[in-house]
Amino acid sequence: MYKLFASPGSAGMAPHAALEEIGAPYELVLVDTEKGEHRRPEYLKLNPNARVPTFMDGERAMYESAAILFYLADKHPDAGLAPAPGSPERMLFCQWLMYLTNTVQEAYMQFFHADYFASSDAARAEVKATAERRLERMWGNVDAGLAACGPYLAGKSFSGADLYLHMLSRWSRNTARPAWTWPRIAGLVDRVKVRPAVQRMMAQEGLAEPH
Repeated sequence: MYKLFASPGSAGMAPHAALEEIGAPYELVLVDTEKGEHRRPEYLKLNPNARVPTFMDGERAMYESAAILFYLADKHPDAGLAPAPGSPERMLFCQWLMYLTNTVQEAYMQFFHADYFASSDAARAEVKATAERRLERMWGNVDAGLAACGPYLAGKSFSGADLYLHMLSRWSRNTARPAWTWPRIAGLVDRVKVRPAVQRMMAQEGLAEPH
């Protein structure tokens, strides 16, 4: 049986939704990061980075949300979480999933954790403001990509990359211009959030949609 360690609303949302899409049995272990459970020795043995999510397939543990998503998509091709290798749609899937995790998510790290990058209040405020401006440009890029090749990130069909977009879109609710103010992103998020697997994930994590 699979096991997913995650905290509600965190980067575990996308792999959690992917597990629901697959329909294979798994155990969800909610980690209370406010209480520091991600820093306990038993958790650090699985993920020395003290972050969520952590995924286990039997005795093997792995971390990084996008990597877990890739692994599950490859192991369960019938779930339709990724286009076929070598296809044009696979190119889009890989491109946008990597963009979301390496570029958009990195900017969110600066927005939410400016203290990781600066020591003074003024410097932290500038880090956060710069990250917010960068995020607006990035969401514009995503929306333009959907206009060119959509309506989904990988083309005409849903993929796990769309689960990742739904997750990061939710994170934007406290920014000056949330992701869903771009029309094509809004349409995609609306289609993703009504999927039964996503609704089950949200219910299990005790989350509400932000719009």
